[in-house]
Amino acid sequence: MKKKALSLLGALVLTFSISFIALPAAVFSVAVYGDSLPSLAPMLESVSPAVVSISVEGSHTSKQRLPESFRFFFGPNFPSERIEERPFRGLGSGVIVDADKGYVITNHHVIDGAKKISVQLYDGREYDAQLIGSDSLSDVALLKLEKAKNLTKIEFANSDTLRVGDFAIAIGNPFGLGQTVTLGIISALGRSGLNLENVENFIQTDAAINSGNSGGALVNLNGELIGINTAIMGPNGGNVGIGFAIPVNMTKGLIEQILEFGEVIRGVLGVKGGELTTELAETFGYKTTHGAFVSEVLPNTAADKANIKAGDIIVSVNGKTIRTFSELRAKITTLGAGKEATLGLIRDGKDLTVSVILKKEDSVKAKAETFHEALTGAELEDNSESKVKGVRVSSVEKESIAARYGLKKGDIIVGLNRQAVHSIGDLERLLEVKPNILALNIKRGDSTMYLVIR
Repeated sequence: MKKKALSLLGALVLTFSISFIALPAAVFSVAVYGDSLPSLAPMLESVSPAVVSISVEGSHTSKQRLPESFRFFFGPNFPSERIEERPFRGLGSGVIVDADKGYVITNHHVIDGAKKISVQLYDGREYDAQLIGSDSLSDVALLKLEKAKNLTKIEFANSDTLRVGDFAIAIGNPFGLGQTVTLGIISALGRSGLNLENVENFIQTDAAINSGNSGGALVNLNGELIGINTAIMGPNGGNVGIGFAIPVNMTKGLIEQILEFGEVIRGVLGVKGGELTTELAETFGYKTTHGAFVSEVLPNTAADKANIKAGDIIVSVNGKTIRTFSELRAKITTLGAGKEATLGLIRDGKDLTVSVILKKEDSVKAKAETFHEALTGAELEDNSESKVKGVRVSSVEKESIAARYGLKKGDIIVGLNRQAVHSIGDLERLLEVKPNILALNIKRGDSTMYLVIR
């Protein structure tokens, strides 16, 4: 039996399918032989020029550890690693969001490692693009077209108002074939736990999305952008009707941060929790299962100062309904550090409202055992004083579990189970799934190593 796999639209698997969907005649129609037939053509004629094809050239750096015997023969000054540069070319899609300034949104993984980025418009014009900024954790990037004129931008919808069953149209450049349009519906909202990004709140759609669609548009029947196509789930990376897009409201907030700061500066609320299950709702006497359940409030955080308590249910942020814990995390990330947020809570059956000012993510310290028992005895903090992004081990208690596993003061955790770790928030999110094995990628002095904890 073939296993299903999650893919960032990177595998070349050709699948042919034909779908017939009856649209209401009143939605879009054109006259054909005197009859009125439903058609998306009028809408697509106006929105297609806002979707572009992206090609990149670059190189990925890989390190290969050399045998210790080399150091024996050539001495201690002989390098322990060999660095290799591997050239690559890639294809993707993008969406013009500002015609005057030439801004284009795409996925971070489309342009990651690129030294040259080229953009081809719908009418065939080609331009070089400059990377303004990107965020690997949410997989969003912003480009600027050089000297481009007469561009068409896409209009934004409000992705908070989407419903399961709404029609969705994917537009992009699959397999480098050129602009392609596919039709489907919104299959689910608020999808998370896919281990694709550290901040996940995906729109799920059955509109066909394939390799090369990354960064392309997911639009509604009005031609308004509702999401950025990002990933698929299927055998060998092929399309089986399960695709994922980043909601446009989340993308918009991240892009605003990139334009203001050159990067995404995440805010931290300072709560741990999960989904509000039926069992939890019954235990606490709640009549709803919508909301983010707070199981713990971290000390000296925004939540602590706002007097949020364990057992609270967060049901809204700035008046926007919160259905899941992952949706709460996405909303807080979109707002960014230093912003004020108004949270709607349910506590002991009563509705409450509190205001919080979100802290910058790197200002948070934490006891490692709050994330995983194997790290008990270590204290962690964001590595804000170095160019190396990661989580610094600020202290390790003698004879603690963390010490026995080999964790040392000064270690910088830069990855976990092949996922990048840039902050304590990243580490917490990756450990929420309680993995049986922890493969910690650690920078210790001038060396990089893996520490495997079973």
